[in-house]
Amino acid sequence: MVESSKSSVVLAANQAFYQAFETLDIDVMKAAWDDQAEVTCVHPGWPILRGWDDVMTSWERIMENTTMMQFVITDAEGKVEGNYAWVTCTENLTSVVNARVNGASVQTTNILHQRDGKWRLVHHHGSPVM
Repeated sequence: MVESSKSSVVLAANQAFYQAFETLDIDVMKAAWDDQAEVTCVHPGWPILRGWDDVMTSWERIMENTTMMQFVITDAEGKVEGNYAWVTCTENLTSVVNARVNGASVQTTNILHQRDGKWRLVHHHGSPVM
């Protein structure tokens, strides 16, 4: 597979992660992550989370307290090295939490691992744009 095709597949997997996020369904989110890898996550303003249980608990908390999430992803670039890839992008996010509409931009790096022919997240790091 040529490099641009690999990048396209990784960008599609990255978009699937955001679509999973928008569903607010923890089972859909779990499917976007590599459950056989040592996963990590940094949400904006949170400490680093290490391990499947802590990372998935964080997503559950976010989803339990949010009634709507919508992402417009911009400036996405994907790079592939063997069975690992990373995507840098800007999340332009609209959410509804406690009946309040919020908007934010977050600079993000997502690292993915290819296993069984599928790209899944192993790390998500979001930093707020001030």
